[in-house]
Amino acid sequence: MFKHVLIPLDGSEIAEKAIDYARHITDPNGGHITLLTALDVPEYPPAMYYPAGVAAYEINQQTMNEQVIPQAQEYLQRIAESFKDAGYITHIEAIIGDPAQTIVEHAEKHEADAIVMSTHGRTGFSRWLFGSVALKVLGSARCPVFIVPARCQS
Repeated sequence: MFKHVLIPLDGSEIAEKAIDYARHITDPNGGHITLLTALDVPEYPPAMYYPAGVAAYEINQQTMNEQVIPQAQEYLQRIAESFKDAGYITHIEAIIGDPAQTIVEHAEKHEADAIVMSTHGRTGFSRWLFGSVALKVLGSARCPVFIVPARCQS
């Protein structure tokens, strides 16, 4: 059993599949669960990628701080309640930054014993375009990383 497990979440049902797996490997008697959302601010406005006339919502640093971060914190707090009810010590954090780098740095900084995360199961062009956060974390984390496949049933 691990004492401190980090679970990166992005608000999707796929990412939440990691929650049950994390419960199984974390000590229920004083185990610590950290729920983390890493939000990346695009370098270029989304409108640059669409033809003229297509309205696109520009997300900037101010929007992230005022709207997106509080929404992410509320989301994480809802999930944290179920862990608290089961006796786990919980911590939530919503951070702006590159998701893979933020996850790895946070795990090291807070001395997580393991990271449990889901993969979205992208393949082909979308994997090349968006990259694989799970693969990047797996390749650079210093602690064990448990990857729950998108197609896995809980």
